[in-house]
Amino acid sequence: MFNERITALMEQAEQIIEGRVKQLDRLVDHNQWKVIRAFQKHKVSDYHFTGSTGYGYNDRGREVLDLVYADVFGAEAALVRPHFVSGTHTIGTALFGVLRPGDELLMITGTPYDTLHKVIGTPGDGKGSLQDWGVTYNEVALLSDGTPDYERIRAGISPDTKVIGIQRSRGYSWRPSFSVAEIGEMVRCVKDVKSDVIVFVDNCYGEFTETQEPTQVGVDLMAGSLIKNPGGGIAATGGYIAGKQQYVELAAYRLTAPGIGGEVGAMLGTTRSIYQGLFLAPHLVGQAVKGSIFAAAVFEQLGFVTHPQWNDPRTDLIQAIQFTSDRHLIAFVQGIQQAAAVDAHVVPEPWDMPGYQHPVIMAAGTFIQGGSLELSADAPIREPYIAYMQGGLTYSHCKLGVLTALNNMLEQGLL
Repeated sequence: MFNERITALMEQAEQIIEGRVKQLDRLVDHNQWKVIRAFQKHKVSDYHFTGSTGYGYNDRGREVLDLVYADVFGAEAALVRPHFVSGTHTIGTALFGVLRPGDELLMITGTPYDTLHKVIGTPGDGKGSLQDWGVTYNEVALLSDGTPDYERIRAGISPDTKVIGIQRSRGYSWRPSFSVAEIGEMVRCVKDVKSDVIVFVDNCYGEFTETQEPTQVGVDLMAGSLIKNPGGGIAATGGYIAGKQQYVELAAYRLTAPGIGGEVGAMLGTTRSIYQGLFLAPHLVGQAVKGSIFAAAVFEQLGFVTHPQWNDPRTDLIQAIQFTSDRHLIAFVQGIQQAAAVDAHVVPEPWDMPGYQHPVIMAAGTFIQGGSLELSADAPIREPYIAYMQGGLTYSHCKLGVLTALNNMLEQGLL
């Protein structure tokens, strides 16, 4: 299927990463058993999978789903709903739930992911952003090595600081994603300065990549998307918010209405897929992480700079690969699309995507539109030319994607 050069690269990469893959299998076992124990604790049965309509009053499947998520994440409470349309919507709901006019949101991991910029907004923008509602915003840049600047973080916390924001994943930046242990250090730092500050984590792409989640190291509230890790490639839409009971309840009031919160919300036949997706998530996240490790090993052999490198610790799905030109970048992303089972015939091109500051190219041959646990790749067309590959429901598909991308680059004379 591929020429000898590409086949040799594949075989060598798999030899290199063999020990790392075995370590990952043990992580998958730990997280899989943790999920199953939560299902067992709450006596999940097939009647919990029945969908509700209308107001969705007394939907026991929905109620137990929240309890299972809370247990899996070591949190007091959780809100798991198909009504969240994206990770950004889920994050926005959490932030609007706990922030009030005059409060400050302080991001301590630098500028957040592009799509959150409009949620934060500008004062008086008239679009209902946080700042339009009188919430102030500040951020503390990371140090040059991508680690938190604790001195500036301590100095940046003011009497008005209500929420400390942490983005676990790298987003479109060339920095390490933060491990749960590192997030725990950030929590201790800010709580030492102001004990009642609410620590919020954008947990997108991070679930089940470690044995613990941020809510198990002192984080008060976190949010993520069901079309990423925890949906297991099956949940067709939705998101989750987990953390302390009082803050999850405030987020629920924002999602529906004050006084209603999480007590209503018809599940409309989505419940079974959300449960089953959670059950599958630890294994499928493991498949995707194996694919990222393989991609790093292959491209490092070719002299490209990767982040993280193949043998670095992993705390999210994303594999960043730095290319030397936009042609390399575009050829790589188009090659990932060519390996898809869905829409392989489509050729991605850069375009001005809403919510992003630069033209973006995206490979997304997925069963769930925008499903980032499925193999995909995207990149802003800007220097330095970095592609961000994530997901892959099977390790075999990840390998096919990487090798097809290499083949596409080779055919264009870029290798």
